[in-house]
Amino acid sequence: MDPSRDGGGGLTATGLLCGSCGTELAPNSKFCNECGTPLTRATRRAEYKQVTVLFADVVHSMDIAAAVGPERLREIMAELADRCAAVVKRYGGTVDKFTGDGIMAVFGAPEALEDHAIRACLAALGVQEEAKRLTVDVRNRDGVELQLRVGLNSGQVIAGEIGSGPFGYTAVGEQVGIAQRMESVAPPGAVMLTASTARLVDGAATLSESELVQIKGADAPMPARRLLGMGEGHRAVGRAESTLVGRRWEMAAIEALLERAIDGHGAVVTVVGSPGIGKSRLVREVSALATARRVEVFSTFCESHATDVPFHVVTRVLRAAFRVHGLEDAHARRRVRARVRAVMPDADPEDMLLLDDLLGIADPKVELPRIDPDARRRRLINAASLARKAPAVYVVEDTHWIDEVSESMLAEFLTVIPQTPTLVLITYRPEYTGRLPGAQSIALAPLTDPETAALVSQLLGPDPSVGELGQMIAERAAGNPFFAEEMVRDLAERGVLRGQLGTYMSTADVAEVSVPATLQATIAARLDRLDPKAKRTLSAAAVIGSKFSLDLLETLGIDPLLEDLLGAELIDQVRFTRGPEYVFHHPLIRTVAYEAQLKSDRAQLHRRLAAAIEAREPKSADEKRCADCRASGGRR
Repeated sequence: MDPSRDGGGGLTATGLLCGSCGTELAPNSKFCNECGTPLTRATRRAEYKQVTVLFADVVHSMDIAAAVGPERLREIMAELADRCAAVVKRYGGTVDKFTGDGIMAVFGAPEALEDHAIRACLAALGVQEEAKRLTVDVRNRDGVELQLRVGLNSGQVIAGEIGSGPFGYTAVGEQVGIAQRMESVAPPGAVMLTASTARLVDGAATLSESELVQIKGADAPMPARRLLGMGEGHRAVGRAESTLVGRRWEMAAIEALLERAIDGHGAVVTVVGSPGIGKSRLVREVSALATARRVEVFSTFCESHATDVPFHVVTRVLRAAFRVHGLEDAHARRRVRARVRAVMPDADPEDMLLLDDLLGIADPKVELPRIDPDARRRRLINAASLARKAPAVYVVEDTHWIDEVSESMLAEFLTVIPQTPTLVLITYRPEYTGRLPGAQSIALAPLTDPETAALVSQLLGPDPSVGELGQMIAERAAGNPFFAEEMVRDLAERGVLRGQLGTYMSTADVAEVSVPATLQATIAARLDRLDPKAKRTLSAAAVIGSKFSLDLLETLGIDPLLEDLLGAELIDQVRFTRGPEYVFHHPLIRTVAYEAQLKSDRAQLHRRLAAAIEAREPKSADEKRCADCRASGGRR
């Protein structure tokens, strides 16, 4: 078989398949050269995805149909579908289908989202709000009540094109059916979550107590919780943590800068590192250090679903700085004016009105100054100067998701920091190439092997039953503290570990260790942001092994794109002469890239790889087959 072809509709070198006959085609093809079918788009390759599925359905839709007639029902459903689709799109979801009296939406496919459950919850609440607004119109015009039930479930699905006809992209699997069943048991006007979704939004959402619900097709009732609201931060917090391991040099450096800031010599520090490496943890330690010195700390973070929302981050920074969250608007306006005039007694009253509007506390009875956007931005920078008389620490996390306007404003704010008693901490991932200045930059490296072992030991405790399990976790975490913590948390939630943090006992052998859904989504989101060619390169490399060469990739029919993978710290080059050789930056990156592929696609690549190796070194091919079999536990 030609190694550049895969007629089964799986992994291909170009990613462009004929939707009629499945033939792989050149990237610039307009027609299939086998059957002549016109080509309008590339077929999306089916993959395993960690997603949250949303089902929304109109309550008693048949009764509404009988009351208003088919034409009016169509108008109502069309308006509802449009509003729901707009909300789903706002939070990065994909409307999978219109069900006649509701919708199915998926968060985390086609593009993986590490916060898919949080986005789905925000969308579910938004959908209910839109339904309530539409209900007023429908009640006044038609005299009927329009209510929605919404159900959410999170888990692994297969997402991709269905068949070779016009069915399109969709998600299939047991988790989709559970989401639909969860919608069916939700009270009218409510949102019901499965336990899997509730775990993923722990600390970010307000939930009811767990209750048992009986869903169709299930032998026993299953736990569910009602979604009551989302916190302002939309971030999972409050999980139990170990004490900080390592990072002594980093903490000492930032502590010294904090002391200088308290004395009036401010500084901006950027902390860069890959997901889970400990940026947020370091920030929390510094914040605790500042609080112990009676220095105020104002923290915020950027969100992936708000990168296109102007002023989003700068608004949150200033709301934190002025401490207006939870205050009535009038009270908040008085607090803001007192704070600003303490620093700038001659502040322009019009600038204060603009600042009120930015903070979301404007008086609706007062007209805002009519000025162009650039002038508005300059005046806001002047009015919202971060300069303070008292020492302070400002924290902006996850700046790789900052909106453009906030980035521009913060860049100007930061130029005055050295003349103030202020320390600013900014965290971001390596892919961020923005323009926020940092006089000091700290790059977080993985923990050393002894540090990782110490962290895992602290998480698990001293019981002999967890010894071998701890070694496995430390090996798979490979210096990433969040990965270690999530693996322990996952094992505890699955009942493999019994007890409390630091005093666990194991109830199963090490074969139970797997990659938690949280880590799969975090890593998969990074992979899906790659150029498709780079992602195909990584997928093929994952089949080759933890170490791979350029020539083997080319033998598999892949036109490698390695620069993006190196720049994103997904792979590292380990040999530069006698043929370039590479390794995965972290073993879990390879695991996720490998397991995201359908088993049939992996088997196809394994066959190509074995054939290529056998053509060069017959003995190595036999060894490779044995190694692949051991690595997959006898499965492909």
